[in-house]
Order: sequence, then C-alpha cells, then structure tokens
Amino acid sequence: MLKWACYMMADVLSDLFIDDQDYPATPVWLVSQDRLEAWRVDHAGTDASWSQTADFNAGRGRVLLLPGSGGELSGVLAGLGGDKEETGRAYARQRVYCAVPALVPPGDYRIAGSPDPETATHMALGWAMGCYGFARYKKPKSPAIPRLVLPQGVDGEAVRREAHAVWQVRDMINTPANDMGPDALEDILVGMAARYEASLSVTAGEALLQQGFSLIHAVGAVGEQEPRLLDLTWGDETAPQVTLVGKGVCFDSGGLDIKPASGMGLMKKDMGGAACVIALGEMIMAAQLPVRLRVLVPAVENGIGRGAMRPGDIITGRKGISVEVGNTDAEGRLILSDALALADEEEPDLLIDMATLTGAARVAMGPDITPFFTHDDVLADALLRHSGKTIDPLWRLPLWMPYARLLDSPVADMNNISKGGFAGSITAALFLCRFVERAARYVHFDLYGWNPEASPGCPVGGEAQAIRALFSLLVERYGHEQTGY
Repeated sequence: MLKWACYMMADVLSDLFIDDQDYPATPVWLVSQDRLEAWRVDHAGTDASWSQTADFNAGRGRVLLLPGSGGELSGVLAGLGGDKEETGRAYARQRVYCAVPALVPPGDYRIAGSPDPETATHMALGWAMGCYGFARYKKPKSPAIPRLVLPQGVDGEAVRREAHAVWQVRDMINTPANDMGPDALEDILVGMAARYEASLSVTAGEALLQQGFSLIHAVGAVGEQEPRLLDLTWGDETAPQVTLVGKGVCFDSGGLDIKPASGMGLMKKDMGGAACVIALGEMIMAAQLPVRLRVLVPAVENGIGRGAMRPGDIITGRKGISVEVGNTDAEGRLILSDALALADEEEPDLLIDMATLTGAARVAMGPDITPFFTHDDVLADALLRHSGKTIDPLWRLPLWMPYARLLDSPVADMNNISKGGFAGSITAALFLCRFVERAARYVHFDLYGWNPEASPGCPVGGEAQAIRALFSLLVERYGHEQTGY
C-alpha cells in the first residue's frame, strides 16, 4: 500500500496567498451587469474598449483577460451576473472567485476595490477552492497556480486553515480504497497526534470484542485490513468536551446484501464522515480552541467473505442494545452506534457525528445541501445561522419520533433498517439517537461528500461539507471569549 501523505498539496497551499498588500499584482474586478457601464466609464480607454470588443456582458462566472499595451496582462474582469442572480451576496462573489483561478494564467493577482473583510475572506477562500486539483495518480509535474494577495482585514491564517481542511477532505475522499483503508486512516491520525501533541489509542481486531465494540467488529471482520476504533484526544481535560464521531467505511460492497455495480462505483467515499471529522478536528487543534477534543473514527471495510455478517444476525454492541441485521448494507449506523455509545459515556458538552449514511438524504436534499438532525432547537438555529455566514449549506430535518416504531424488531431490541421505504434518512437518525442519552447536545449530519458535477471551485470528486459551518459555531461557542451562541 502507498503510504498516505498528509497534506499532498501543502506546499502549494502555503504559497497560494501573499500577505504583503503592497505586492505588485494584477487586479481582478468583480463587475455586475448593472455596474458594467459604470466600470467602462471609470476605465475609459483600452480596457473599456476591449471589454466591448470581446462582448463581455458580466454574466455570472464569465471572465475576460485585459491586455496591456506591451502584451502583458493588465487586469481581469469577472462577471457577477444580474440582480436576479443574487449579485450582492457573498455566495455569488465566492463562486466567481472559485472560477477565476482556472481561467487566468499563473501569476499574482489582487482583489480590486475595497470589499469588506467578511466578503474578502469569502473571496479568498473561493480562490483557494478554485485552485484545488487531485493529481496523486498522474505523472508528476510542477503545479503552477495563480497566487492571490490577501486584502486588508482578511485573516490569512484562518483562510489557510479552512482551505487546508477543504483540500484535506477532498484528498482523502478522492483517494481510492486500495490506498485509503483503515490502515491509512490510522496513519493520518498518528500524524495528527504527533503534530498537535494529542493522544491516540487504537482498538483493533479481536480487542474490539473484548471492549464491547461487537458491531464495529461484525461489519469489518472480513476486511483485508483489521477493523478498528481510532480514538484521539487533545486539550485541557477541564475544558468543555467536544466529541466528533465520523463514519470510516473505507469501502462498502454492501456485504452479503451486495450492491449492484452502479451503486458500488463511488463507495470509496463512504469514509467521507471520517474525513470531515478528521479535518474539523485539525482545524480545532490548529486554532487552539479551548476545548477538550475527542475524535472517534470506527474504520472498517464492509466486505464479503467467510465470517461475514449475515442478514438476520443479532448483535449486541457497546450500549447493550441488541440489533437485528435487517440488511448488511446498512452498516454505517452499526459502526457509529458503538462509537456513539462510547462517546456518550463521557457526557460531552457537544457530540457531533458525520456520516455518508443514506441515499434518502440525497433524494431529499440533493448533493449540495447537508441535512442535520438534532433535538436541540437552539443548536439547530445556531447551525443554520453559521451555515449562511460561512456559505456552507445545511438544512434541518425532523427527528419525528413516531417513526421510531419502524425500527421495531420481533426478535431484538431494534432492527438496523426500517419497515417499508419511507423516511430513510429520518429513521437512520432515530436509530443513532438510541445510543446517545447523556450528551448535553447531539447533532447528526447525513453527508454526501461528493460533487457529481463540476462547478466553479467544486471539481467532480470528494467534497468537504458542514465543517466550515461547524467550526464557525465552535469558535463562537467555545472561543477564547466564551461568547456562547
């Protein structure tokens, strides 16, 4: 197996931004359709004439290179579209800045004008997202990407930290299962623990059974690499505890209830929840948030072979709840239940799980919007507010308790699938809730973790979801000023 290299593009990212605001760089103007003529008046001469000759109409995402008198690049025009396309919103500006890096030659650029710090921060992060590319398996070449001068008021460290987290999640999900198995997830956390002086414990193989993690063991028993529970802790033991749990199914064949080929092609992304909590955990440690952090990743491969979990098996895990296996392809909730049970024992102030859990969530929300579930209305409102603030789309779905009856089993405490085909994302969330009783606050995210179509800053492939909104919320609630939310 190729050794996983954390921060595949770290050197590129470290050089992506220029902190010297007086550094000579090519200006990039963001122009809306209703302001285009005013811009031409302000830039009367070659630039204005060329924009008319090129029939530039400031359509959303359209980019025009402005030639200088000596053949050099004198500037860039980037269209914001019209009022009906939410011209003035940070979303539009970020998406346009996502598009620019792929449409300009390598060089140094700056944001023209004086955007407010929040808008400029969104634009800088968009630039970084637009510069991402996954080339681990291609012939090596020197990555020549355009650099951006960070505008006044932008926290360069924060932008780099968020961009790094997005790139890290994308890299992890994009890496195929032959190089991103449980061993690789462990390797990543070993590196994180060393960098931030955190502690890491690993429970693997038969030791899982000895400590009551029978569900994790059952799902991953026939995988080529041993199933394991990765447990990282960091921070002051007296600080408020934030625990992150991420689904780490490194490949999901469906088990004996095998998926069809069409459903198996993207299953390298079934560890997307693990990728997201790992990146979020690193953001927390890098920012030195005053919390007691715990990151739990049950890492398995849901395979087929002798000793594989069977439909109809009844397994009792860490919580002492017996589960009838109605379908071996509903394995994510099984491994999460053991990890959640462990996390809940410490009564954390905030317990978060992230998982690529159900197709039903995609039917309801599509690939871009991440649904979340919580009984805590205050927490839900805060998440929606930070979702808008960070342009990280989230939406709350209900934990409709009457649907819990759909998980009833005649032979066990519960079944891992619901009767009928209704409300699959809700019943999966209700299943997980059975394993959380003591945490002060709990929220479950049902991720997709993938861009099925390319859009500015979002190439086809793995995607980080919810972590920027969550980090913003954590900074507000647990930051050094302890403002709460």
